[in-house]
Amino acid sequence: MAWKLYGYRVMKFNPELKEIKTYEAGKPIELVSREYGIDEKDIIKLASNENPYGVSPKVVQAVKKQLNKMYQYPDDSMYELKNSLATKFDLESTNFIIGAGSDQIIEFIIRAKANKNSPILSAKTTFAMYDIYAKQIGSCSIKTPSHQHNLDEFFKMYKQHNNISIIFLCLPNNPLGESLDKDEVFEFISKIDKDTLVVVDGAYQDFASFKDSKKKILPKELIENFSNTLYLGTFSKSYGLGGMRVGYGVANQSIIQTLYKLRPPFNVTTLSLVAAKSALEDEEFVQHTIKNNFKQMKIYEEFAKNNQIDFIDSYTNFITFIFDDQYSSKKIFETLFKKGIIIRDLTSYGINGIRVTIGTKEQNTKFLQEFEKILKA
Repeated sequence: MAWKLYGYRVMKFNPELKEIKTYEAGKPIELVSREYGIDEKDIIKLASNENPYGVSPKVVQAVKKQLNKMYQYPDDSMYELKNSLATKFDLESTNFIIGAGSDQIIEFIIRAKANKNSPILSAKTTFAMYDIYAKQIGSCSIKTPSHQHNLDEFFKMYKQHNNISIIFLCLPNNPLGESLDKDEVFEFISKIDKDTLVVVDGAYQDFASFKDSKKKILPKELIENFSNTLYLGTFSKSYGLGGMRVGYGVANQSIIQTLYKLRPPFNVTTLSLVAAKSALEDEEFVQHTIKNNFKQMKIYEEFAKNNQIDFIDSYTNFITFIFDDQYSSKKIFETLFKKGIIIRDLTSYGINGIRVTIGTKEQNTKFLQEFEKILKA
């Protein structure tokens, strides 16, 4: 018999989801190719802060050797990767939790600590997933007035809202690029109650540490000085493993054990674990990446100065240009997009600006040439 729908109504979902905006990832190369008929090899993606130099050849070889193990579940203890991280940071393997990107660790943190009566605190413009995960569980996000990190504002907001559960410090900050000195960060944390978790998101710390030693925050120093802290790291940036999705959290054993109660089994793939461990063994590749990054960034800074464009002093692998009313970041993004150059428009953050990943010399040259044409037009 034919089935008929009677009294059809729209399905209801948890009301918290109504207020959540879907996270917008950088536009993929395949999308530009389909929409504008541009050959993929002619498209430049400078939107997602990926490593333009790819990944270490040693990682490629290590993964190839393990391809025949794809049918097996991964080692759920993640013994080898955790021990490699422990050696790198002079800590114990029990100080680490591994996630499918550091995003997953952020989700664990918020589910473990925040609730509808305990909001989180972050800068006005920072990594969007802090806010999204908080809203998913019915919590909310308290934000500072300034777009960039201002610790005086953080402390003022913290004192005004005596029920803050988590403070997120994205250092360096994504999507703007600024960072803070370690000493001022540690002084700030010393004034925070021990029941408030302070998360230092160090996704771009490799870059900040290279550019200015005063910005360098070591996980060991952080968690041994403050029992209420957690450090986030990732393999997606300087290590070039964005497609493998591996991140980690570093904290005292009590915090890590609690977060493990939220971790699903086999949350990181076999090949991802192999790739991350191998990446740690090729520091020369990482240093090559970072050195070239800042060498090329100087070209962007000179371009901005010559064209009288404001930019944020960046401690990352990207640079943020801020425009006055003379230019529209949305129009600049759309014009470049149609030419096969993908950048990040910051309109959704309430900023008339763009974020551009520092690419290879050839990629940067092409972008700046096309960007200059738009500015002159």
